[in-house]
Amino acid sequence: MQYAPTTSLPATAPNGVTAGVDWASADHAACVVDTAGKVITRFTVEHTAAGLKELIRRLAKAGTCEVAIERGDGPVVEALLEAGLTVVVISPNQVRNLRSRYGSAGNKDDRFDAFVLADTLRTDRARLRPLVPDSPATTTLRVTVRARRDLVTHRVALCNQLRAHLSSAFPGVVGLFADLDSAISLAFLARFDCQERADWLSVRRLSAWLKSVGYCGRKAPAVLLAHLRAAPRGASGQDGAARAHATRAMLAVLSSLVEQIKALEAHISEQLALHADAHVFSSLPRSGTVRAARLLAEIGDCRARFPDPSSLACLAGVAPSTRQSGKHKSVGFRWAVNKQLRDAVCDFAADSRRANPWAAKLYADAIARGKDHPHATRILARAWLYVIWHCWQDHTAYDPAKHGALQVLLQQDQHTAA
Repeated sequence: MQYAPTTSLPATAPNGVTAGVDWASADHAACVVDTAGKVITRFTVEHTAAGLKELIRRLAKAGTCEVAIERGDGPVVEALLEAGLTVVVISPNQVRNLRSRYGSAGNKDDRFDAFVLADTLRTDRARLRPLVPDSPATTTLRVTVRARRDLVTHRVALCNQLRAHLSSAFPGVVGLFADLDSAISLAFLARFDCQERADWLSVRRLSAWLKSVGYCGRKAPAVLLAHLRAAPRGASGQDGAARAHATRAMLAVLSSLVEQIKALEAHISEQLALHADAHVFSSLPRSGTVRAARLLAEIGDCRARFPDPSSLACLAGVAPSTRQSGKHKSVGFRWAVNKQLRDAVCDFAADSRRANPWAAKLYADAIARGKDHPHATRILARAWLYVIWHCWQDHTAYDPAKHGALQVLLQQDQHTAA
């Protein structure tokens, strides 16, 4: 297939002026330069609704049609796009290196960075691309999946904290069920939050309680009770009461996190079902709902943003970074990437090998070459991105029967078995 067309800037800036905006939390510095790089105007606006309106008004007064900025989202970018301005994103790493063009000190200054952005937009137009925003459906989905990811991070941290606390306060409950943050574990801790309460249990009483909460029965009540009694005894008396109070506090927060994560997952399911590209990512092996939504949200739906598979792989951080000087050449880890995208792609790739023979072989071959698990996962993720990119560009679902490398591998296995 043909690679997707790229959007590009015109050879010369409209009206002969370019602008740069240095984004900040409290105020924003703006600078407008002409075709010779001479500063036309400099100003600062506050990060308020009135300030953003003033920013648009003064940019329009200077005849500005193009604005360079260091980030591609947020209220400032939304205001610029709504005003019909062309927005070009120049990353903070690039701006840091570009400062040396204008002086050896390299000091950070908001007003100076706004000038650097404006002048770079004037001089380096051939290699810059305008920002093409994703659809509202993708933007909304991205907000939801990232919020869920943040809550999952908090849940894991709090779960580890609770486990460490219980190791001294009530050791018997650690490892009693498969997961400390599972529904049955939370229900058990809510009812038996200390050693003294657990001492009341017998096989008959524990069996009755498990039945009342709808326990799946993976472990027999006698086995669970034996685990409780075999563990070191927890704190008792006043010390046990104080530790039980801390247990209940952490349990309340953990239960709330688990509940809110489930609520967000329900929203993700609804938003994914309504998205036009849902079938592309939901068809991937072991993608599920959350993984498919994360991949879609982080890759987006603007095809022109990634004109070829390698551009997507580089942004995802699964393509190595090569450095060469003279006879010295080194290939290393790529740091300047979209970390959210890399996490989503690697999470999918790591699990896909359990359902796809082609993915399993790529991973196994990388391990056989001496790569560790994260490196092997990135190798597999890079291969998957080439497949995903073609499906994404063609608006088609992944079909194992049309995956050439997978079919060749399956045929080889059939010949070997015969």
